[in-house]
Amino acid sequence: MKYMILSYGSQEDYDGMAGKASGKPAWTAEEFAAMVQFMTDFNKRLAESGELVETRGLAEPVHTRRIGGSGTAFVTDGPYAETQEVLAGYWIVECESFDRATEIAAELGRCPAPAHLADTAYADVRPISEAAPDHG
Repeated sequence: MKYMILSYGSQEDYDGMAGKASGKPAWTAEEFAAMVQFMTDFNKRLAESGELVETRGLAEPVHTRRIGGSGTAFVTDGPYAETQEVLAGYWIVECESFDRATEIAAELGRCPAPAHLADTAYADVRPISEAAPDHG
């Protein structure tokens, strides 16, 4: 079964990682390097176990385009308030159970980050539907 693990952040979080203080303290170069190393090692372990299908980090929320029901694109500083969380990245894993996918996501809690982020960080785990549901 495949599962998607979703991580979240805000524009302030992206700014902090870039070394800019914007409502939250800026990350130090050492904090950022530790996070990058953790993610590199985490992804490598998942790839070596055969459980990693795909992973991607997403660009800053300010680069988002939201398309309304009328088909009109809204090009602004992001479709969300500056402090609201948005999808920051994801992993698609293929593993034996929902419990195993949850274990994988829980490992993200060990990712080095400034305390103000580590205390509130979370990830969602969702099964991926492989076929359209039968509503017949």
